[in-house]
Parts: sequence; structure tokens; C-alpha cells
Amino acid sequence: MSDVVGVLLAAGTGSRFEDGNKLLARLENEPIVSHAARTLATSPLDHTIGIVGHDAERVRPVVAAFVDDTIDNDDYDRGQSRSVRLGARAARDADADAVLFLPGDMPCVDPATVRAVVDGYRDGNEGIVAPIADDRRGNPVLFDARHFDSLTAVSGDVGGRALFESADVRLVSVDDSGIAVDVDTVADLRRLRYSGCD
Repeated sequence: MSDVVGVLLAAGTGSRFEDGNKLLARLENEPIVSHAARTLATSPLDHTIGIVGHDAERVRPVVAAFVDDTIDNDDYDRGQSRSVRLGARAARDADADAVLFLPGDMPCVDPATVRAVVDGYRDGNEGIVAPIADDRRGNPVLFDARHFDSLTAVSGDVGGRALFESADVRLVSVDDSGIAVDVDTVADLRRLRYSGCD
């Protein structure tokens, strides 16, 4: 059995969201980030970590209710890569076999999808595993330990996507439109409140 660390990316400023911190905006009577954190908490992961940064004093307690540990990202304003670096470093320090990343602004991912990605990793030999639904690749994305060093060196706001072109990627088919649903703007949140995650 492979040890997989789950990392919730919850440090960003959400600059496109026009009404405060999007991670704390409410969907179904709780913060958006709670939905994503619960997805990790109810998935087959060996350890879970929340990376917080912007508005950390308010985001940390919400995230901490669901994950095993939280890590502060003091460089959150330099892009998502800073959080990816911290998550990969924590997984490497824990001697994990793989790390799985889920953005905190994705409240609709089904825990069954996380299970499918982890199972896909354990069944194969690919270094990266991601879900696909309706011909759209989405999140969460899992990286084998062979990519930890590269992940700790990524830069900018693309996170681990930079590794996709140079690595073997396994796409796992899932019945989950939530893998491509994130909240970037108030309009996104309004649509989600109206239509729900289904």
C-alpha cells in the first residue's frame, strides 16, 4: 500500500472574487473551503495538510477542522506554486509515496473521485494521475514521489501543471463534473448556489 498525502491549497488571495475572501464565502451554509477540506478528510488519504496564507487567521480554523495539519505560506502573493512547493516538501519530509493536491476553491469534488485517483495511482506506474470527465481533465491531481524535487522548484501561478508535458500522466475516468468546477468570481458562486454541485 502506498502512503498518499493530501494537500488542500487554501492560501491564495482570490483576486478575481469581488466580495471579500472567496474561500470563506458561503455555499450551502458553510464556507466554500469547508467543502473541499471535507472531501480530503473523507477520502482514502494517509495524512492531510492545509496550506493557508492570505487571511490565514480566518481561513486556518475553518481548514483545521478537517485536516491533520496546517502550514503557513508567507509567500502566497507569489502564486500557487509557493503552496505546491510547501505541500511537496511536507510530503517528501513525511517519506510519502505520493502527494495529491486539491484547490480550496473547488467545493464540488466528490470524495469518490479522490479514491479513484488514488486507486489509479496504486494500480499503475504513472508518475501523475488526474481525473477526467466529459473529456475535461480536472482536479485533484496526484504526483508520485519521483516528482517531489520538481514540485519544490515550480514557480508562478501554474502549480504542478508545468510537469504534465514531460511526464507519464494517467487519466482516470470519473462521473464527477465537480472536477472542473471552481469559484473565481461572485458570478461563479451565484451559479453554484442556484444549480448546486449536481
